[in-house]
Amino acid sequence: MSLSLAGLLTGLLLALAAVAGGFTGFLLALVLGALGWVVGAALEGRVDLTTFTNGRRRG
Repeated sequence: MSLSLAGLLTGLLLALAAVAGGFTGFLLALVLGALGWVVGAALEGRVDLTTFTNGRRRG
């Protein structure tokens, strides 16, 4: 899937969330979409989350 098609589908889904859930639904869809992108990018190896997962260790 091309990035432009993925962007189009994302925009359509956010518009649907705005219509169905109002502004709160739109914000929730936006936050969950960003979270899904971070998880997907981490699984593909584009984002390194080890700084957040290892963080401070109890000693």
